[in-house]
Amino acid sequence: MIKARIPAQNPDTANLSDYKNTRASFAWSDVETFFSPGGDNQGNIIASSIDRWAKDPKRCDHPALVFETKYCRESWTYRQLNDISCQWAGMLKNYGFTKGDRLMVYMPACPETYFAMAACARLGVIFCPVFSTSTIYEVEIRLAGINPKGVLTTPDLVEKLAFNAASELGVVFLQKGPAPGIFRNEVIAGDIASKAPPEEIISFFPKETPLYLIFTSGSTRPPKGILHCHGDLTGIYETTKWVLDIKPDTILWTDADPAWVTGTVYGAYAPWLCGITSLVVGDGFSAANWYHILEKNKVSVWYTTPRVLANMMAAGNDLPNRYDLASLLHIVTVGAPLVPDLIYWCRKQIGITPHDIWWMTETGVICIANIPGEDIKPGSMGRLLPGMDAVILDENGDALPPMSIGEIALKPGWPGMMIGIFNEPNRYASYFSDDGWFLTGDIALRDEEGFFYHHGRNDDLLKAGDNKLIGPFEIEQLLCLHPAVAEAAVIAKGTEPGTSVSYLKAFITPSNGYIPSTRLVYEIKAFLKGNLTADLIVEEVQFIESLPRTISGKLLRRVLRARELGLPGGEPKNMKD
Repeated sequence: MIKARIPAQNPDTANLSDYKNTRASFAWSDVETFFSPGGDNQGNIIASSIDRWAKDPKRCDHPALVFETKYCRESWTYRQLNDISCQWAGMLKNYGFTKGDRLMVYMPACPETYFAMAACARLGVIFCPVFSTSTIYEVEIRLAGINPKGVLTTPDLVEKLAFNAASELGVVFLQKGPAPGIFRNEVIAGDIASKAPPEEIISFFPKETPLYLIFTSGSTRPPKGILHCHGDLTGIYETTKWVLDIKPDTILWTDADPAWVTGTVYGAYAPWLCGITSLVVGDGFSAANWYHILEKNKVSVWYTTPRVLANMMAAGNDLPNRYDLASLLHIVTVGAPLVPDLIYWCRKQIGITPHDIWWMTETGVICIANIPGEDIKPGSMGRLLPGMDAVILDENGDALPPMSIGEIALKPGWPGMMIGIFNEPNRYASYFSDDGWFLTGDIALRDEEGFFYHHGRNDDLLKAGDNKLIGPFEIEQLLCLHPAVAEAAVIAKGTEPGTSVSYLKAFITPSNGYIPSTRLVYEIKAFLKGNLTADLIVEEVQFIESLPRTISGKLLRRVLRARELGLPGGEPKNMKD
């Protein structure tokens, strides 16, 4: 742990400037009253977002969605997005979509994804985004898992749909033409939607009505279809104000694919609820292009991942100086721990302190965060937001005191918690302890001031001695202090019979200028021996070209464990969070 503090970014003007008193007095019911003055249980997230601003004379012509690639830039106001999403809802309705049906969206980021997202919510249709990089097998598993009424895809990707499965769908919507003619039920969505009558289409449902379904991987079982509902809107709205610190003129860029929960929640629903501009970029990453996008669009809040920052840092310190980033006021990261090196590089080269946060697909909204109105402890993912309660549990489910490592368990009741796992009630029930805590599976330490420090997943913990558990992240950070180590991952290899000694294996990508050798292995082992407890021994060191990670940058230690056992580990670049 690092005891240093970075002063608050804007303690006086932050939306959440008085953390202590707000946490003591806050109630989610107050936010619900804001959206439902009458106190009824009926609602619709689009009525509370796009439609609300489209009917506001002062806000209706404010940009709601901006889509940019190197070839084009398009923009839609709230009034226009209201009209287009109603036309798309009319198209879905004409093809028989009703409340509870599923629409699988299998496309790269493009405007039609967001039109469909809003249209589905208007009718109570469940929006189900899937990564465009998904393999044929992954698409087949998802089709079988949710049995959608239709799929929205592109002519290039439609061939990845299994012929039998796609033929049984009610409709295969294509983003654009010409249709390849593979399936009998192909429809060019944009052409049909634009011809739909421009009538207002909105339905109101109980807030528990499903809104979207996102797949997230399981460590030992097939991907889970996590269900969220319209009632999430209060949690999304408030956490966006607190953590992203948005203002009426904010231009928010969440550089996440809609098939990742971050892209759906904080790339679409969140900015629409707050009436601000959401920027969506259709190009792949390059450091120069990312700087150019920040400058050109005058992005004020950038929501990204530590992996993106690391790639920008690797691109060199001269690049940031070529761009005018004066409009950028706030950077938020998620997906992996934000290491101190990235924090200090970002402060020095970009002039902004990145703020680490924590949440999961299952939690639906940000739960733990570093906020602009509070000091940052480098290496910490922050403190619980108002309206959230949590404990650190040991292996027996007992609450641990501060400065202890265990599993993060949240108290149910916040708006945003998943309402189920599609067609798997028993799997959903396994998330809850006998005492009613929501078990996250993430391991952390909480200090005396309530700051959380991430230490990996519960199946990643390493035993050091009889009772002490250590997260591999801690050892990996130690390894990265050696100048020859660019990145590192650590897995357990077993224990010495009759002792408490654990043997580990380290996978290392070497820094530029260092050549893997037996001598370098000895040097790294000696370095670790002098800095690790005697109960942990790094027995093996293997140099590899790159570590397996998900699309968002999460380290996949389970892939390394599978490879060690001679089992198929899958293709990491196709793995989602």
